[in-house]
Amino acid sequence: MKVTIFSSNQPRHLSLAREFAAISEEVFLISEVNTVFPGQVEDFFRKSKIMQSYFENVIASEKKIFGDLRFNSKKIRQLSIKLGDLNKLEYSHLKEALSSDYYVVFGSSFIKGWLIDFLIERKAINIHMGLSPYYRGSSCNFWALYDNNPNYVGATIHLLSKGLDSGDILFHCVPKAYRNENVFDFTMKSVDLSHKSLVNLIDNGTIFTIPFFKQDKSKEIRYSKNKDFNDDVAYEFLKRSTKLEFDEIIYPELINPVFGS
Repeated sequence: MKVTIFSSNQPRHLSLAREFAAISEEVFLISEVNTVFPGQVEDFFRKSKIMQSYFENVIASEKKIFGDLRFNSKKIRQLSIKLGDLNKLEYSHLKEALSSDYYVVFGSSFIKGWLIDFLIERKAINIHMGLSPYYRGSSCNFWALYDNNPNYVGATIHLLSKGLDSGDILFHCVPKAYRNENVFDFTMKSVDLSHKSLVNLIDNGTIFTIPFFKQDKSKEIRYSKNKDFNDDVAYEFLKRSTKLEFDEIIYPELINPVFGS
């Protein structure tokens, strides 16, 4: 089995490639590169003391669950490109990676042009960090917590489409919530759960036997953009308790849900 992944270069993205390498003959990773020191270096997120403080928490949780930056498996053939260059690539650039059995998108930039048509035709799967259709766009699990909706933290595994986070849903992943748990660990657990669940279903060959459902956009709570996540909202979030507080977790309507333990 061969798998092609369109992703990024943080430890959680590289970990997904290693998960697939454990069950595949070969993995092709198209990695869109940005800084591994968000908040300290101006990049996708702006450089500021507030952002540095926020992402120190993110990095600590990511390291706790996925480990630190390290070299990938020899099974992984990696093509690194600058964030924003993906839609400039031609078929010839990616030819070796376009004869795989499965195609997975996780944390890439918005895919357009000939590549999105190719991936849709081959039933590419997108891992969206957030429970869609309720939270769509950028940093969805952050916004769910910001809105005091820990019951809307999770991941959506859906078919890739031309719309952002709008493809037919295969299943939702929801991490187990523990009172007083670190909120950054809580959201990062949803990433880990989504990876392991998807890899398992592909490994046992049942991924496309699951009934899938169209998204009901009338249920949308928030559609967030990267520009919405700024110093003011990050500062407000950090002023609150970084521990998970809830009276009772009542989940919204979920599709074929996978719950963490």
